Parts: sequence; structure tokens; C-alpha cells
Amino acid sequence: MAQTSRETAVGRRAVLGAMGAGALAGLTGCVGGISSGTPQVTFLQSKPEAISYFGDLLDTFRAEYPGSLSLVHNTNVMSLSASFARSNPPDLGCQNYNLEMARFQERGALSDLSEVAGRANITPAIQDLVDQYPTYPGRTSVIPYSMMGAAVLYNREIFADHDLEVPTTYTEFLEVCDTLQEAGVTPLYSTFRDTWTIAQGLVDYSVGGSIDVADFFSRLRALGPDVGPDAEVSFSRDFREPLEKMLTIASYSQPGAASRGYGDGNHAFAGGEAAMYFQGLWALAEIEKTNPDAPIGIFPLPMTEDPADRKVRVNLDLALWIPEQASAPEPAHELLEFLIQPEIADPYNEALNGFGVRTDAPPAEDPRLQDIQGYIDGARFYQGVSTGIPKTIPYENYFQAVVLGQDLESTLRTLDEDWARRARR
Repeated sequence: MAQTSRETAVGRRAVLGAMGAGALAGLTGCVGGISSGTPQVTFLQSKPEAISYFGDLLDTFRAEYPGSLSLVHNTNVMSLSASFARSNPPDLGCQNYNLEMARFQERGALSDLSEVAGRANITPAIQDLVDQYPTYPGRTSVIPYSMMGAAVLYNREIFADHDLEVPTTYTEFLEVCDTLQEAGVTPLYSTFRDTWTIAQGLVDYSVGGSIDVADFFSRLRALGPDVGPDAEVSFSRDFREPLEKMLTIASYSQPGAASRGYGDGNHAFAGGEAAMYFQGLWALAEIEKTNPDAPIGIFPLPMTEDPADRKVRVNLDLALWIPEQASAPEPAHELLEFLIQPEIADPYNEALNGFGVRTDAPPAEDPRLQDIQGYIDGARFYQGVSTGIPKTIPYENYFQAVVLGQDLESTLRTLDEDWARRARR
């Protein structure tokens, strides 16, 4: 009979307990007063809002190994590349998964977790988000843990006061903005000082609501060194129309948007200073600090005249992986098994406004998230362009310049040329 994930986890705990500190003495040295025979597991998790939450989970896990396991909670993601280069990576990572992280999988630096993947019971459309980036042949090396959504946050009271319905087409969206503007209400609060907010918001929503982002990158990579501004697939060709619409949308922002950052946006939107705000669900907790009763709803930005084209921007906010060079792979696997249990994973997603990734994950209970739950359930989502651009290309800075007045066409050509140089290397 096949073991359940819980039975497997219990079995592994029994094995580790029986092995004891002595049998695992070769895995680590003395750390912080722990005896030299105690295995040390380094857990990398640096999502700021979740550090204390995972600290509590590690305490729960550690209590099952009194005196026989040392857990180190590493919150410094900036050291990740260096740790791989020094052959001393963390034993288990639980990090945002994007193109930058995918390079480790592509090079075979992450171990095969195919057996775990079966027990993790990940929704196929969500596992596909991993495979949209380069992978290593024959391996499943990354297990999604939490998916985060991002869309248009809107003030329900402002919409109701002006008899506005949630727009389902691009034309309707502009009509909503015009109505608000004519009534003296700021339609959109923008935070152009922080480049990442432009990339994940205006740019990602506009492009993702217009084209198939995954297909675009697939076709772009297939061109190899033949990419460029004049290729059959390019940023210049595919992004121009969506981003021209984006600039129209950006024009409805408040005065002084160039000097406002993420913190300003959260505070202003919480105070009702604008009707809409392009941010991820991670912002809800920050908004609540100013106004816990803020009447917030959520809808995907419509970018076409067909309501069926609406999709939600998502990212794998957290995903689990174990390096090939992990110094303590067995305890790392055990910690991974602990984390993916429904009774551990589901409360995390509820507390941090994430969406579950298992086929049997419960729907979001927060009524605000329920606005877009149907899009998640129907796999009507896309990963933002910003998660598929290598950090060696200053993509965010390019589009900060565009919303502040730089020529769009020349910027797109520059982006194509940057991508081409990288492809030819």
C-alpha cells in the first residue's frame, strides 16, 4: 500500500530520531553551543512579511527533535549566488520563484524532487508556472508553496458613491476614470518613485492583459541569437500597443506621482485619496495598518474589448527547493515534508493573503480575495513580464523613464538589443 504524505513524514521523523546526533555527526560542526554531532539545517526564507511566521514554524518543527537538530533561519537572499559559488548553499530554500531563481534549476544545481512532487499534489496549471522558465531535463526540482495575486485594488465606497460598476473592457475602464476625474476624484494612485511598482503594476497588467506572456517568452527564446527589434517576435512588435494603452492609463495618476513610493501609496489609498491602486495582495496588510476598515475590492485590469480576456497577474511567491550540494539533505527533506502538509501550508496562505497551490487547497476566506478566486480556480492568470526579465537588464528603470516621458519606441528597441546581446553570449 502506498504511504500517505503524513505517514511518510512520520516515518522519516522516526528514522532521524533513531539515527540520533552521533550517526549524523559528519554533517556539521559545532554551532552556537550545539554539540559538534548535531546536524545543522540552513533554511533560506527572506520574504519580509513572513520571516516571523516561518520562525514560529521552525520552532514547532525543532520541538520534534529536542537536542538532535540545529535549524538556522537565513534571511539574507543577497548571499544566495555566492553560497552556490562557494559550494555552500542553504539546505532548503523557500523563496520567490522567477527567472533569476530558475538559472540554478537550469544548471542542475537543484536536486530532483519528483517523488515529493507527487505527494505535494500541486495543481498542474500552477506547476506549469515553474516550467515557463528554463528547467533541467528529467527533473522536478521546484515545489510551489504559495501563489500571490496582483490586480487593481479599488475603493468600493468611492465606486458606489459615483454609481460605478467594475469595468470589464478597456473602454469601460477609461470611462470609469473619466467619470471619476470629472467628479474631482483621483482615479489612480501611482508610485513612480519605486521602479518595481511600475513593473509589477502598470507594465505587467497592461501586457499580461493583452497578450499571452508565457507564449511570448517561449517564442522569443526559440529565436536564440536571431532576436532583435526587427525579429518576428520582439518587445518592439508585441509590447508597443499594450504599452501605448498603459501610458493612457498612467495619465489618470495623481499629481506628483514621480515622487511617491510604495509606502506613500499604501497610506494614501488607505485614506481614500484615490479610487484605484495597482498593487499585489501583499499590500493589504500594509493598508490595514492605516485603515483596517478600508472598503477594498479587487478586479483584473481589462485591456481588450472582450471581457473573457481578463486575467490576474500572479507569481510563485514561495517555492521549495533543495540544492544538490545541500550539506544536510535528509533533514532538509524532512523539513520540506513538514511544510507541505495541508495543516501547515493552508494556515500560512490564509494569514499572508496567498492562494493555495494544491488541487485540494481551500478557497480564500478573505472576502477581498474572493473577488478573484474564480480567476485562480479557472487558471485565468499569467506571470508578469517583470518576473521573466534577467536582472542584468535594467527593465524597471527603462519603464520608469517611459512613464516619466521617455520615448516608448526607442526604449523597446533598447530592450530588444539588450535581450539580443544576452542571447548571443
